[in-house]
Amino acid sequence: MTKPRDLHIDFQFYLDLKDKELISLFMDLRKFILELYPDCNELLYQTHALTAVFSVSDKLSDAFCMIPIYSNHLNLGFNKGTRLKDPHALLSGTGKLIRHIDVKKKSDYRNNKTKALIQEAIEFAINDMDTPSLHKGKTISKIKKL
Repeated sequence: MTKPRDLHIDFQFYLDLKDKELISLFMDLRKFILELYPDCNELLYQTHALTAVFSVSDKLSDAFCMIPIYSNHLNLGFNKGTRLKDPHALLSGTGKLIRHIDVKKKSDYRNNKTKALIQEAIEFAINDMDTPSLHKGKTISKIKKL
């Protein structure tokens, strides 16, 4: 069993401003993703949403999924969701690439269908990656300091 990965202090600052229920969902979903692919890199952003992006390299373009946290909800986003098979029609959205699953409770993602979709997204990202990553299993903050 691998050691749980700590949250970056920059991300924790903004996360602490969120509703406790959102924080709990985020932490469990993050743990679920990291258990499925412990060697992924986690890229952290604070833009229109506080977002943890999970990538097979240190590049955003090689990301397989993300968790954007908005004011009162969060999603499990798939960066190249339109290119995934999604046999159970779990994904929604209208963008050219990104699709997501609305997350309101743990059962929205803690199930075999979502697990299979994340695993497919990981495999797709690995096969689509141009160059191997310099980093493995790192958390990298892209959050600008105040």
